[in-house]
Amino acid sequence: MSHVSTALAPPVAQRPGTRLSLVTAGGVAVGLFAAVRLTGMAVLALVAWAGGGHPLTLLGRSWDSAWYLGIAAHGYGRTLHFGSGVVHSDLAFFPLYPALIRTLTAVTPLSGAGAALLVSWTAAAVAAAGVYAVGTRLHGRAVGTALVVLWALLPHSVVLSMAYTEPVLTAFAAWSLYAVLGGNWLWAGALAALAGLSRPNGFAVAAAVLVAAGCEFHRRRGRVTHRLWTGAALAPVGWAAYVLWVGGRTGDPLGGYFEVQRRWGSRFDLGRGSLRFARALLLHGDRFVFSMALLIVAAGVLLYALLALDRPPLPLLAYTAVLLLITLGGSGFFESKPRFLLPAFPLLLPPARALVRTARARPWHATVVVTALAGLSFGYGAYLVVYAHTPL
Repeated sequence: MSHVSTALAPPVAQRPGTRLSLVTAGGVAVGLFAAVRLTGMAVLALVAWAGGGHPLTLLGRSWDSAWYLGIAAHGYGRTLHFGSGVVHSDLAFFPLYPALIRTLTAVTPLSGAGAALLVSWTAAAVAAAGVYAVGTRLHGRAVGTALVVLWALLPHSVVLSMAYTEPVLTAFAAWSLYAVLGGNWLWAGALAALAGLSRPNGFAVAAAVLVAAGCEFHRRRGRVTHRLWTGAALAPVGWAAYVLWVGGRTGDPLGGYFEVQRRWGSRFDLGRGSLRFARALLLHGDRFVFSMALLIVAAGVLLYALLALDRPPLPLLAYTAVLLLITLGGSGFFESKPRFLLPAFPLLLPPARALVRTARARPWHATVVVTALAGLSFGYGAYLVVYAHTPL
């Protein structure tokens, strides 16, 4: 299926035994993802040991991971004050991931960091299966597999092996989008609600479900089932519930959460802060991490243009557009913007299709491309975690 312009992808005809073969192929794709990420972790371990660090400590307790572990162990309530009115409150972090960590530590002998890594690694595998399912539904198994491999080899894919929330969000997002493409509105809405509880930009999943539901409502001239209405109503519940809870806790029901983010130095200003930072970086910058972040964000914009030209289903366009808008329009933590784009796996559909075409015509060229991407991903990932000393 080379072009899909409707809101929902048409169902793929299945012959007897096809479902079993799809499950097998999906297992192969997840196995490839695991092999790629394990290799990346092995490279990181070697670099960490050479630098006198411990790889599991770096993976499980770096930067935001420490905040999530604190919430899991003690609940919300930690605040750090810095100069110039900067206040870091743990209310900026959404609750699903620390709740999963707390639950796992309660029922297993794992430490907080161990539980956090297990949740992230499990979520990453589930996400890889979902990414494969979406790619396969749209363009077949070869593209689905290529999509998973490219996602595993992104420059910031080391985050998928860390105690961070991107794997959790991507897992819910991928399967919610897959449900939308199949018209399974209740599943789509429920998974979108969980995505909204995992990260601030998890709202992108709800936006995709709402856009698809609105399009379906228009297409059928209002003759839709209660499942669509229920799924659409469920989709934004997780995100909205946490934002309102933080607002109630801070005394400002509608604006409290956004004030917490502003005090972290993070706000949505339609990209003015990002443009100022990019200009300063281009004119005076000398930090490798920020330059790479700028290149990756620019690549994300280009890939979105290519995705739009490919005419994918509307929910994928909406989901990726909202993630890009939040990433580009938010100021602060410029170095983290490539991480914010990790869940935007539909951006990789055009290069995945190109990689499959290349592999069929010139296998050696495809091998060189994948090898180069692996070198960049493993080397840069190890550098980010061990030596960069820059927030991920």
